[in-house]
Amino acid sequence: MRRYISLFVFLGLTTLVAIIAGAFPPGEWYEALSKPEWTPPNWVFGPVWSLLYLFIAIAGWLVWRSKGLGLALLFWLAQLVLNGLWSYFMFGQNQIDSAMIDISLLWLAIAGFILTSWRVSRLAALLFVPYLAWVSFAAALNLAVLQLNI
Repeated sequence: MRRYISLFVFLGLTTLVAIIAGAFPPGEWYEALSKPEWTPPNWVFGPVWSLLYLFIAIAGWLVWRSKGLGLALLFWLAQLVLNGLWSYFMFGQNQIDSAMIDISLLWLAIAGFILTSWRVSRLAALLFVPYLAWVSFAAALNLAVLQLNI
């Protein structure tokens, strides 16, 4: 059981970020924006992010167990902070452009984690692939919303 205590820490950190992100719901402002036709329905985001946050926590934990604090874990921490900031910029501050900058940095942090964790834990790196795919889609959506609402 003792070896799994750190897993609960990683699960707790990702849950905290999910709670922070959830404190800034889309609301009326976002609903009133012009969005591309390929925008998913709102109900999709909860299940997708729940699974991704689980993968994020496990990936960070696997790297921690294998290597401890290193470059991969620094990328992991950076992506976690950037992840939480996106909702703040987009929905809390209604700053689509700042959210676009944030999600671009988030994408780089996720890619950095995948590249630096590959030698440490291939499973950790692979757990981030769906996250990178989703954030790539979200970045395209963010850009489309930005362009449609300039």
